[in-house]
Amino acid sequence: MSDNAKSSRRHFLSMATAVTGGVGTAFALAPFVVSLKPSARAQALGAPVEIDLSPIDVGAMVRYEWRGKPVWVLRRTPEMIERLAQNDAVLRDPNSEEPQQPEFAANPHRSQRPEWLVVIGSCTHLGCAPVERFEIQPADLGTDWFGGFYCPCHGSKFDLAGRVYKGVPAPLNLAVPPYRFVGDDRILVGAEEGVA
Repeated sequence: MSDNAKSSRRHFLSMATAVTGGVGTAFALAPFVVSLKPSARAQALGAPVEIDLSPIDVGAMVRYEWRGKPVWVLRRTPEMIERLAQNDAVLRDPNSEEPQQPEFAANPHRSQRPEWLVVIGSCTHLGCAPVERFEIQPADLGTDWFGGFYCPCHGSKFDLAGRVYKGVPAPLNLAVPPYRFVGDDRILVGAEEGVA
């Protein structure tokens, strides 16, 4: 066998070994690379949730879930909206200046449209679930109560915009999730871009 033939054979074997090694490495790394992609369940947990507002009656509240958190959507009556201005003196953060909500929520009604309240339904004290108490001044909540949410765990009170009362354990207003309107009667919770 000539030196030229030996050299060609050696080159062929080197190339074949390199290609086989490269393919083997790719097959070995494929499961690792695929494992870095989030599962369908994980993607769904972080995905925005579209909510149809049309079936919600005036004065009614509906519960949804987004990222494992309860999201409450309240369609406020004109009377509920009027009551929001009556209790500023008893609220800890009436102008929503604390930075725990999107910029569009820094207003008296804490929403993009006064009729609709969208909040995370977890007390900002220890995460209990407040209950809706929309009636005005029941005996157990006092004369400064104009309707809202009451946390039975430790007595925190929030008004109809989710703003926290002074002197209760909860330190912050109920959180407003990022959301945007994608039509007159639909919102997308978890996406704030393109706010209408």
